Amino acid sequence: MTRGPLLHGEMMRLRPIEARDAERLWEAVQDPEGTRLTGTTATFTREQIAEWASTVSDRPGRYDWAICPAAERDGKPVSDEMIGEIVLNDLDEDVRSANLRLQLLPNYRGRGYGREAILEVLRFAFDGVDGEPGPGLHRVSLDVLSINPRAQALYESLGFREEGRLRDIYRDGDTWADAVVMSILEDEYRAMSRT
Repeated sequence: MTRGPLLHGEMMRLRPIEARDAERLWEAVQDPEGTRLTGTTATFTREQIAEWASTVSDRPGRYDWAICPAAERDGKPVSDEMIGEIVLNDLDEDVRSANLRLQLLPNYRGRGYGREAILEVLRFAFDGVDGEPGPGLHRVSLDVLSINPRAQALYESLGFREEGRLRDIYRDGDTWADAVVMSILEDEYRAMSRT
């Protein structure tokens, strides 16, 4: 079981995805811009999404978090509604690596939630949180479509480096898009987090 811990930033908090997130996950797979920019081509039924939401946080080899607003009133969250998801998957304990994936619902893109979520997940991945060990990764990778320069700029600003391209790997309407492969290593993360 790889259920991730609760992670907190200034504007967002991360909690494991639960069955109650099925409707928001359904919204995400119905969002044309989101599916285009992430290269999602699969189609899903509501039943598949509901089953996924209720089981994914307990599947081995991955950590799946719902991104939620951090605002609190009287010490309790104002909203526990999922506004996006962030995932560490393809976890390989032998080589200490994993893949990162992020998707925000349309009204929450470009507001800093993704940046903060990535930073919290990297902190957990490389150093653990609140005295609890994380997976102790050496490398976190991702791929971003060439049609999504805003996301690529975000990843670069967080210390990810381009490793290469998978040319014309995604279909974008009548044209093709490259996947830009990027990664960050533990020493690069620690150097970046000290600045």
